[in-house]
This record gives sequence, structure tokens and C-alpha cells, in this order.
Amino acid sequence: MIDKIDENLSLVNAFDAQSKEDIEAFRIKYLGKKGILNDFFTAFKEVPPKEKRDYGQALNTLKNAVMEKVKTLQAQTNKPANQGYQGDLSKPGFPLELGSRHPLSLVKNRIIEIFYQIGFNISEGPEIEDDWHNFTALNLPEFHPARDMQDTFFIQTDPDILLRTHTSSVQVRYMEKNQPPIRTISPGRVFRNEAISARAHCIFHQVEGLYIDKNVSFADLKQTLLYFTKALFGKSKIRLRPSYFPFTEPSAEVDIFWGLETETDYRITKGTGWLEIMGCGIVDPNVLKNCKIDPEEYSGYAFGMGIERIAMLLYQIEDIRLFFENDVRFLSQFQSGN
Repeated sequence: MIDKIDENLSLVNAFDAQSKEDIEAFRIKYLGKKGILNDFFTAFKEVPPKEKRDYGQALNTLKNAVMEKVKTLQAQTNKPANQGYQGDLSKPGFPLELGSRHPLSLVKNRIIEIFYQIGFNISEGPEIEDDWHNFTALNLPEFHPARDMQDTFFIQTDPDILLRTHTSSVQVRYMEKNQPPIRTISPGRVFRNEAISARAHCIFHQVEGLYIDKNVSFADLKQTLLYFTKALFGKSKIRLRPSYFPFTEPSAEVDIFWGLETETDYRITKGTGWLEIMGCGIVDPNVLKNCKIDPEEYSGYAFGMGIERIAMLLYQIEDIRLFFENDVRFLSQFQSGN
């Protein structure tokens, strides 16, 4: 029996641990209620009387060795990380530079905040869409000539699946699941198969808005857009020019009067003082029908804008590609708020 105690004593002296979990497992192995030491103490009554003294001394030696080993390992594990460092602890550390939000995120958050204040919620949907939600439900059936306005990335293995060309697809999904009154905006990334240049990109971001209720008119749309342009740009003069979008009728382009105070104003407005910022219109009755909403009872308006275009106006950025290059020199110019 004493030989087994001596054998365990050798194992205890040789034991080492790198983690608190290993130390705790070692402690329980020897000192727990069902541990090795408890077994040795239980076997004490079976030891012949002549060996009891030596057995007891050996057992106490093993117990003390275990407790000392646990204490030593715990002290080593709990040692502060900087213990042993011989440098100057009073010296300041390396400065941690705070990052900044992406300009597109700043503009998107500001747009969301403005519309949230007048009751619009946020709706989101998948970037990989089907033909129904991206085109057909929006009054763009197959072979409709207006589809050529949106050069599309189709999934090669399934011509019915594509990367969405606008966030109007989110509005369709929202109308399918919700009954009027509906007041929602749909921010998100969209994709079009276009050549990349200083003014265009194959990836960009949109915010589209939708309001469906009884007796919604073009006057309601104009007042909403006027509120938005005053809140975002500080401009109180807008104009609506007739345009065409398959999913709205009538449709319009929205311009704001930017002014002609500086040389930059002349350049970006081409000397007119006016800047186009978005498209809008009254939701076509066919779109409402496709989404199981009765156009005889409800009407609504929709609008959509490119976040990159808004950001380029607000921050006077001339090349859209800068938004996607992740150049720290460019991104660090923007405040990390909002």
C-alpha cells in the first residue's frame, strides 16, 4: 500500500499545468470526495497494525504535496500579465485610432432618421431575387421593353433568379405580407450590369419609399418630398418633371434648386442651378393588384433615390469608385457619428 502512495507522490511532484481547468481537475482527482486520497484514508483500517505509522506518515506527505502543488500552480496561473516586465510602466501606450463610419452609412442613416420621424418603418429583403418580385409584379412582364433600362445580373443556372436591380422588390414582398395602411422605406444594395466609371458602378445602394392608404394623392407625395429635401439638404425649392417608370403612373423626376453661388455649383448643375435627386410617382394599380391590394379602395405613392448620388452631392465627391476602394485616406475624412 505504501508503494502505491509513493508512486502517486512521484506523479504529483512531476505534474504541471497550463490552465486553471487542468489545475482544478488535478485537485479534484486527489482531494475530491471520490479522490485518490480519500481512497487511501478509507483503506487505512485494513493496514496491519505494524505498518499503520509508516502508512499514515506517507499518506500525510502525499496530502501535503498535493495541496502545495495546487497552491503553487494557482499562484503561477493568476500571475499578472505584466509581471516580469522590466520596462517603464509609466510610459503611455500606443495610441488607438478610432475608425470612422463609411460615408454611405452616414447618409443612409440620416435618410432613415428623417423618414422615421414621419412614421416610415424599415423593410428589408434578399439581394438574390426571383423574376416575379424584381420585375413581373412591378408591371414589368417578360419581354417588356422597360426591362432594358436595368441591365441585370442573372444566375446562369436559373434564368428566373437574379441579383436585384432595385429595392422595389422589397416593397412587393412587404405588400404581399401586410395590408394597408403601409408606410415603409427599403434601404439596400442593388446590382446592375453596367460599365464602371466615375459616375456609374455595377454595385450601388438605394432607399425606396412606399405609402399605401385610402385617398393618397400626388399632393401628399410632394409634401413628403419637400419635407425630406429641407431636412437633408436645407433646400426648400423643388420641382417635379414628368418621367416614366413602369410601376408608377403618373411618374416624375425630382429636382432641387442647388443654387449658383460657387464655381462648384455651376459645374455640378451644368449652369442651371437644378439637381436631379430621385424618381417618384403614384403606384400603378396593376402593382397593387399583383400584391393583392384593391386599387379601387387604396392608392399610394413611391419614390426612390441612390445613396451614392446623395452622398456625392453632400460631400462634393466627384468619383463614385471612391466609395468601394476602402482607401483609409478617403474614409478617415468622415465623422464617426450617427
